[in-house]
Amino acid sequence: MKLPRREFLHLAAGAAALPAVSRIAIAQTYPTRTVTMIVPFAAGGGTDVAARILAAQMSQTLGQQLIVENVPGAGGTVGSTRTMRSNPDGYTIEMGHMGTHAVSVSLYPNLAYNPEVDFQPIGMVVELPELIVARKDLPPKDLKEFVAYAKANAEKLNMAHAGVGSNTFNFGLVLNSLLGVKPTMVPFNGTGPAMNAIVGGQVDYMCNGIAEAGAQIEAGTAKAYATGAAERHPALPNVPTSKEAGLPEFQASPWFALFAPKSTPRPILDKLTDALDKALDDPNVRKRLIDSGGDIPSKEKRGQQALATLVKSEIAHWTPIIKAANVRLD
Repeated sequence: MKLPRREFLHLAAGAAALPAVSRIAIAQTYPTRTVTMIVPFAAGGGTDVAARILAAQMSQTLGQQLIVENVPGAGGTVGSTRTMRSNPDGYTIEMGHMGTHAVSVSLYPNLAYNPEVDFQPIGMVVELPELIVARKDLPPKDLKEFVAYAKANAEKLNMAHAGVGSNTFNFGLVLNSLLGVKPTMVPFNGTGPAMNAIVGGQVDYMCNGIAEAGAQIEAGTAKAYATGAAERHPALPNVPTSKEAGLPEFQASPWFALFAPKSTPRPILDKLTDALDKALDDPNVRKRLIDSGGDIPSKEKRGQQALATLVKSEIAHWTPIIKAANVRLD
């Protein structure tokens, strides 16, 4: 039977509208089941700690559990690629950071994703300043002595990091470049094992966060020469800033943020952004993030647009640094 043209057009328009209506309906009821937050690094590191603090509070706001799944490998790009390829339905999100969504672009010429295109920003979570950490019996007593010692003994020194592309590696490159030294770089499968090697005296120094290094510094089993933050951190008030200690060029406060796969419906993104914002305003969450070495982003640094702008600017910032270090991976 041949339909009249007007009736045909009416039915066609209705059919075309169904996907949009369906997406809106799904977004209105979201979430109806568990949400997975991928952490692209091993358990116990700064990314993992921040994710677990956040997931607990966001679960309350969203009314469904957020579970953390660690998917380490290739400087965080394995977990990020998995997130990118997930269904854009809000049930798989990622705690990425400066390394996975900025440094990776110039570090991996065959990177499977484009951070600016293949992800939807949810919002910044926290900044975790890096410390210049050393084994407890390394001779220099402060940063000025360390700079002189490193320059005089560069060929004998070794520097730990948690894998190429990790924040410990990225800021290690920055520090070594500022000092004009090329120590032996020793990789570990995560910041925890790297810090254990510092404590055990197996390696000389590294850049690491308060979450991983704070307890050892307070216990005296490792030493910290400076923090790369603009101000001293309340968790380690006796550790000076790099500016105070005599190396103001060393600025190291990597950011951590939540991302969703591209094409995730806007209403779902907005729910996630709102849940994140509420978590960052919660006194208990704020205390736990600060105690673990974090700096809470101000309101103007939060949200989807602020994160999109940050990713773009950070890619531009890190590209010449990685190029100058002549580090590229397949």
